[in-house]
Amino acid sequence: MHTSKLISRRHVLAASALAVPAFNTFAQAPRVLRIGNQKGVLSFLKARGTLEKRLAPLGVSVSWTEFIAGPVQLEALNVGAIDFGDVGEAPPIFAQAAGAPLVYVAATAPLVASEAIIVPKGSAIQKLADLKGKKVAYNKGSNVQFFLAKLLEKNGLAYSDVQHIHLAPADARAAFTQGSVDAWVIWDPFLAAAQKTLDARLLADATGVVNNRGYYFSSRSFADKNADILRIAVEEITAIDKWFGADRAAAAAEYAAILGLDRSVAELSLQRRPIGTVVVTKAILAEQQLIADTFFELKLLPRKISILEAAQAGVA
Repeated sequence: MHTSKLISRRHVLAASALAVPAFNTFAQAPRVLRIGNQKGVLSFLKARGTLEKRLAPLGVSVSWTEFIAGPVQLEALNVGAIDFGDVGEAPPIFAQAAGAPLVYVAATAPLVASEAIIVPKGSAIQKLADLKGKKVAYNKGSNVQFFLAKLLEKNGLAYSDVQHIHLAPADARAAFTQGSVDAWVIWDPFLAAAQKTLDARLLADATGVVNNRGYYFSSRSFADKNADILRIAVEEITAIDKWFGADRAAAAAEYAAILGLDRSVAELSLQRRPIGTVVVTKAILAEQQLIADTFFELKLLPRKISILEAAQAGVA
């Protein structure tokens, strides 16, 4: 039954196509914004559905895919599976070095308290120098990798002075809980969850070390053809950001519900998150260039890159 209906409809559509003037044959295909998000601001946007409402009059639909961390998001961008997403500082640098056609669309204010290196409550590690020779877990290619590099440097340690254990957040948490690693470098809300549920002790956050900005990105081809869509997406993100600042208690309750977090974890995450979505400037991209140069010097990047090649047209 389903097959006959399908065939019948196909014949109807074919007949209709023959009946319309030739200049209508190439009508513009419907546009889709495919978003790849992590747990964060974009999770609010997805839950609220406000972006879909804004884009509907333009004939634009929205699809969502959640990722655990930035590197896999940008792999998806590189293979053409998503058009827009949120990410930390390091993943777009590794992606650009690998040839991903990304562009920076917007940035957050510095999130210096939202990433940190933590140790178990009873750990003998009391200061950064005590990390020498120790196993430090973190997500390879994420912003915490740059934070760790600069933190070690600031405290007189070489990058090679610690054992680098590359683990995704869930695996790193398990290793941290089991005592398989000595320290963990992680970001919110995983950081807040470790502090609240594992009683982890904060050794140092990014204050005075790195800015730890978040970035919103797209592909060059999508950005060039869909500036109107990206402008609306950033406007909706900015509206949520402002709401965070206006009512943090309500924001924490919604954050906990959306992400399935304990209320105390959500409150701690948002409490230390500054408010602000900003335009990407050459000065901000210079921060990214410093990170890229550092990774190249550490032989973590296969080649030197120019971050400005990933700037949108007209960046000031």
